[in-house]
Amino acid sequence: MSKSIAIVETSAVSFAELKELCREIIPNVKVYQMIDESLIQEVNQNKGPTPFVKRRMFEYYRNAQELGVDLIINQCSSVGEVADAIAPFLDVPILKIDEPMAEKAVKLGKKIAVITTVESTTGPSVRLIENTAKRLGREVEVDLHLVEGAMMVLIEQNDAKTHNEMVLGEVKKAAMDNEVVVLAQGSMTVLLPLVKDMETPVLTSPRLCIERVKEILGE
Repeated sequence: MSKSIAIVETSAVSFAELKELCREIIPNVKVYQMIDESLIQEVNQNKGPTPFVKRRMFEYYRNAQELGVDLIINQCSSVGEVADAIAPFLDVPILKIDEPMAEKAVKLGKKIAVITTVESTTGPSVRLIENTAKRLGREVEVDLHLVEGAMMVLIEQNDAKTHNEMVLGEVKKAAMDNEVVVLAQGSMTVLLPLVKDMETPVLTSPRLCIERVKEILGE
């Protein structure tokens, strides 16, 4: 029987990349992508998920379940903890896009830098690293770097060049003092060509997530 997944997305910024990664890594899996950009706008305006955002996220997850999918991916780091709260009420498992990245980070080193470009991502991303470390029996020190405004430059102005310039300096700075650097949002994969030769590992979430999906589905 063929497998299927649903990706619930609060922004279209990762849409094409996730679609292409699925074609590459899990070509036989049917993929549904559900996008509602008003979600991240409301999250950012309120510095976190509102009750209205949580209700809508639940509806998207429930709709995905009714499609008969085998797995749901939560694409947005800012609402990762919403996914955690909803998961017990579904019959279909939810995989947060940044879970595999967090696991790899805590295995690579104790001192972990987390780079974010929106404030709403900072708390969930740091807590994910810390909770993952506890679950895996590791000790970590998290060094948070917030590059304010960069995400909006990328989404609203579609200006990857300026986004990269804003973030890259912070990545290099963080790499000097840490054993691994985590780019908290999937949208930050645009930086990969610029950091691929750095000695300190720099992790992003999309590819690691889809590779984990392949493992889970046995593809």
